[in-house]
Amino acid sequence: MLIEVAKVADIPDGEARRFVVDRIEIAVVNMGDGRFFALDDICSHAESSLSEGEVDVDDETIECPRHGSVFDVTTGKPKSLPATVPVATFPLKVEGDSILIELEDR
Repeated sequence: MLIEVAKVADIPDGEARRFVVDRIEIAVVNMGDGRFFALDDICSHAESSLSEGEVDVDDETIECPRHGSVFDVTTGKPKSLPATVPVATFPLKVEGDSILIELEDR
């Protein structure tokens, strides 16, 4: 099931925004050049909001603002400690100016 969560203009290049879809907190990250990624907004280490962290467009990562764990936005895998558990990623599609997230049918 595809769900529209935002418009492309809602998320500036190199930034992330938090959206709640079906009670799931999702961070949508804009890497620039039309590249968007969606992952669980809650850090697997300390339950902090990843969308409030720093985005690195060159490394395609987002850093947790609480303890500095860095996550790969394409896979959700942690690239630095203290996090050791990946966060979920979600298929994302851009159609026109709409950002759509794919969630499994419930």
